[in-house]
Amino acid sequence: MSEENYPIIHYTGINQKVPYDDPDSTILECSISHQIPHLHECGGNGRCSTCRIRVIQGSKNISPPTMKEQEMARIRRWDQSVRLACQCYVKGDIAIQRLVWTSAEINILQLETVPEGMAEERAIAILFCDIRNFTKMAFENSTFDMAHILNRFYTTIGDPILFNNGVIYQYIGDEIIGLFGVAGGTREKNCRDAARAALGMNYAIEHLNQMELVDFDLNIKTGIGINFGKAFIGHLGHPKHKQLAVVGDPINTASRIQSYNKDVGTRILISQSVLRSVPEGTFELGKEFATTFAGHEHESTLYELKGFKELDVQLELQSSMDFLFTNKDEFAEKFYERVFTKAPEARELFKKNMRDQGRLLTHMLGSIVYSLSRPENLKSGLEFLGRSHSRYGVTKEYYPVVLSSMMETIEEQLGENSTPQLLMAWEKALTYVTGEMMKYSG
Repeated sequence: MSEENYPIIHYTGINQKVPYDDPDSTILECSISHQIPHLHECGGNGRCSTCRIRVIQGSKNISPPTMKEQEMARIRRWDQSVRLACQCYVKGDIAIQRLVWTSAEINILQLETVPEGMAEERAIAILFCDIRNFTKMAFENSTFDMAHILNRFYTTIGDPILFNNGVIYQYIGDEIIGLFGVAGGTREKNCRDAARAALGMNYAIEHLNQMELVDFDLNIKTGIGINFGKAFIGHLGHPKHKQLAVVGDPINTASRIQSYNKDVGTRILISQSVLRSVPEGTFELGKEFATTFAGHEHESTLYELKGFKELDVQLELQSSMDFLFTNKDEFAEKFYERVFTKAPEARELFKKNMRDQGRLLTHMLGSIVYSLSRPENLKSGLEFLGRSHSRYGVTKEYYPVVLSSMMETIEEQLGENSTPQLLMAWEKALTYVTGEMMKYSG
């Protein structure tokens, strides 16, 4: 069949049209083969909803919903135009819109599991982060400057929440609240994720102070409190204006823990319920405090969180993302230059637009870092990538070349920000990634 006779998929968000040139491939597989970034965290197995699309035109030209799609649509209350790209096959021209564009948006999908109207009790970890001396900062800077500073602050400390499978619940003035475990997860994982987010915030704030706020003569300091417990979560309010609400003593206590940092001069405090949720020796702790919060009859024990006792690969990788992908095109160009130098024959595998290929690479790498906080999807996602690369002609012999080229590129991009611990984390993660993908090579 000539290319002009193939059905056409029109991606409306980027106004790009590609031929559906393999009738045995799904829409997701067609996206990837034509170098269009398309999130697929579970590897196209219908277990997540990250590859979701909206069918703009041509709904009759797509295969009927599978059982997996029907169940997903029921749970998440989708209308008929929303489909899973990993479950759809095409028999005529269609126009679609990818609905999840970035890895950061994946966390928001958890809110689809929150009930409407009546709150539901769920065990969650709650993180409060507050800017210190905000009133003084607001007095000393113009309104426009403060708006800029707050936007950068919210973005900087919001990213660690999203990196760690958390949901940004609220911004309240100079404060941000993150929730971990809204859609489930074990007690240990939710508390680990919250602790990693808090430590990531400290890294991010230091970077913000050194790089972006120097001209404002500012040095932002924060206080963070983390608690764990059962709270009621639901979309509550007026029938025409419902919004996410979290109610219960655990969230009030988390706010008080955050505030207690001011009294004792610490940056991150966790409750005893958080500490008990992880194996002994997980956290590096500092000082220990005993206090009784207003409204409580019992005494609370709080612990200063300094870090993880052992190397936490996710935290190391997350803290380096800004440095690595300042210029994504440059990163990809350097990587492929190294690959083609070490394995010249590999160039034949990349006959399409290398700029698009490079963007697909950095998109994939960033998605893997985000997926580390959702390990239930990571392995199947790597299987999908391994099988896809095998179809393109990537054999086992190429993976050591990919690993060494990637490590050299990462070290160069990090520059003075490189540390032995950071490089060890990247090597450990990439060795796992390439090892899993290699299993499915020809």
